[in-house]
Amino acid sequence: MPDGGLITPVLQDADKTDIYQLSRNWADLVKRARAKQLKPEEYNSGTFTISNLGMYGVDTFDAILPPGTACIMAVGGSKPTVVATEDGLIGVRKVMQINITADHRIVYGADAAEFLQTFKAIVESPDQLLL
Repeated sequence: MPDGGLITPVLQDADKTDIYQLSRNWADLVKRARAKQLKPEEYNSGTFTISNLGMYGVDTFDAILPPGTACIMAVGGSKPTVVATEDGLIGVRKVMQINITADHRIVYGADAAEFLQTFKAIVESPDQLLL
């Protein structure tokens, strides 16, 4: 934001809220953030942050961990990439770069790696969410 810096609104109780309500909550938070009407607890109490620059054409980047946050996931845009397929052939697939920065005083690095493995599996096969 050219007139005051980045504010990262926090979705409270995201683990207990359905996706539709999260979407409504997020829209409200963004609207009030743009109007500079957020309360401090609505932007400084997060534990996990997602930074998405893919929508700006950025392929990969390193996100800076906000103070007091355990992890931040940097999400780049997907782009067609030449890859080796499962059957040993060459193909073109959409590839998206994601990385995670974690405060190792709070999060064990192996747990962060397992999270990324699970996230990758879900992104590659989203039907798993229906099981």
